[in-house]
Parts: sequence; C-alpha cells; structure tokens
Amino acid sequence: MRAMPRHKRSSARGAVQERAAADGPAADARARGSGSIRDVAERAGVSLGSASRVLNQAPTVTPELRERVERAIAELGYRPNHAARSLRLRSTRSIGCLLTDVANPLYGRLFHALEERLRSAGYLLLLANSLNNAEREVEILQTFGDRGMDGLIVAPGNEGHAGVQAALRALRRPTVILDRDLAVPGCDRLQFDHAAGVRDVVAQLVQQGHRAIGIVLGRAAIRPTRERLAGYRAGLAAHGLALRPELVLSLPDAMSSSYAEVRGMLQRPDRPSALLVLGTHILNEALSAIAALNLRIPQDISLVALGDPGFAAHYTPPLSALSLDVALAADTVTRLLLERIQGQAGGRARQLQVPWHFVARDSCAPPV
Repeated sequence: MRAMPRHKRSSARGAVQERAAADGPAADARARGSGSIRDVAERAGVSLGSASRVLNQAPTVTPELRERVERAIAELGYRPNHAARSLRLRSTRSIGCLLTDVANPLYGRLFHALEERLRSAGYLLLLANSLNNAEREVEILQTFGDRGMDGLIVAPGNEGHAGVQAALRALRRPTVILDRDLAVPGCDRLQFDHAAGVRDVVAQLVQQGHRAIGIVLGRAAIRPTRERLAGYRAGLAAHGLALRPELVLSLPDAMSSSYAEVRGMLQRPDRPSALLVLGTHILNEALSAIAALNLRIPQDISLVALGDPGFAAHYTPPLSALSLDVALAADTVTRLLLERIQGQAGGRARQLQVPWHFVARDSCAPPV
C-alpha cells in the first residue's frame, strides 16, 4: 500500500483538528457519551449556575430554562457523576427503607407508593427485607448509616430489641418510624389506628347478630398485633361479650400458614359464626380451611379481612375488609421525611396517625 504524501497527511490532520475546534467540547462530550455540566451549559446557551440549578431540581427554575437544559442533556447523553456530586453536596439522594417482608400485600403497596413519591422528589428508595430477624435488622440499619442515606423509613419486626433500638439511635439522620412503638429522639412516627378499626368491625358484626367472633393474627410482639387485639377486646367488651381465648389464634408471623389452626377452630361444636383474619398469607390459608370443611361464606361463616389484599374484591363472594388509605399513608410519610431532610420540621419529633375504614362487601351476613 502506498504511503500518503507528507503534505497530504498534514492537511488531513489539520482538517480533523479544525472540525474538533469548530465543534468544541460538545463534540468531545458526544464522543464520550457523557461530558460535563460545563458542556451541558454551553450546549444549552446558559450559565453554569443555571444548568446546575436544573440538575439539582431547584424550585426557582423556569420551565423554559429547564427545557433548554434537559434538551442539551439528552443531546449530549450527559450522565452526572453521582459519587462526586454526593461528596460535594454531602447527599446521596437515596432513602433506606426497612420492612419486615414486602411479600405482605400492605407493605408491597405502600413501598410502591413511597417509591413513586420519593422518585418525583429526586430520591431513590432502597428496600431491605428483615424477615423479622433482629440481627439482620441491626445489620441493615448499620449498612444504611455506612452508605450515607439521606433519610430512612423503618418498620422493624423487633421493636423491643435493645440492639435494634441502639442501632436506630446511633444513626442520627432523618427517620420516619412506620407503625411501631419506638420512641427515638428526633425520629418522626406514622402509626395506623388498628384498634379503632378492629373495634368498628366487631361492632358491625355484633349489629348483624354475631356473638361468637374469632380472630386470626400474626405474633403479638409488634404494635399492629397488640393494637388489633386491643380493639378486638374493646369491641367485645363494649357489647357485653366475654373474650373466649379459644377463638383467638396468634401465629408465628404474618406470613405463617393458618390452615390447621383455622380448621381446628371451625370444627369445634361451639365454633365462631364470624372470623376476622389478617389479610396476608394467613387469609389464603384460612380460606382454604373453610373450603375444605365445605363451609359457605357468608351462609355458614362470615369473614372480614384485616387488610384489603388485591384479590379480596374479586373473590367469590367479595370479601369485606378493613382497608387502609395507602396513598394517604405514603403522602404523610413522604412529607414528614422530606421536611425533616430539608430542616423544616423543627426539633421535636412528630407523631401522626392514619385511620382504617371498613369496606362492606358480600362476605358478612347475620348468623343462621
């Protein structure tokens, strides 16, 4: 192959250099597929500060400025260096979320609702399932601290564990404690009013004529179970009904099988005419036990789900349920946490409450 004459090679190199100079840093940015915020500002025809405000989602940015900068970002394929940005701003734009088990339908819906709201605010929500293991919960909380999370949403399954409490106190960062009796200085709490909800359900069943009302729950070591039992007892007492211990089933956790226990309860000669069942895996097993005994809902047994899983409204018959406004809960948690992160919450910890409400469907009827 013949070599290109020297003057030709020089001319070709000059042409390449001229094109690069003409395009400037934007061409380099396109070649790299990222570039820098300076390249974005130059491409958009704005100042570096204006481009930075758009990237940091400042509230004072005009729609026109945001459109210009976002168009430049898309054209350059710009991706911010989050590690460097985190060091500079002392913020990771991430929130840690500790739940016992996202397979719980309520937790699953709540996590997705929180994820959408925090994403809109510019935060990434990172989920960790503790599976009700205290040592795992301590490890997760410590990891959240090591990773520099901007804030936390936590619902530990071992609220009374000294190690879990100590790990929470050691974090010293914006935290919302979800539906737990954990009083940690500076941590806000959102609680669900289980007691009032269950008390209202018992009242509804008593008005229909039920006197033997059973309840099936997870373990009593956490606030939701304690509050539901308190509401159940209060509902019975308000109508002069004695608590029958044999009609209270407390299982190891919310995802336990209840098949054998419910079947045994319903085979008693003095079986309940109505049943309140936690709306998790426990509910599925209870329904299987009812079907295995050839009992009809609601002719032979009335049933209310404590929690409103997605299938309840489409079951045959549709299941009455105690339902939580997940959107309201997610809005409240998000507001509490962002106000705390932004320094707008004041010094004192806040505690708010979200109610449950009864959804009447076709699974309840007067006893025969």
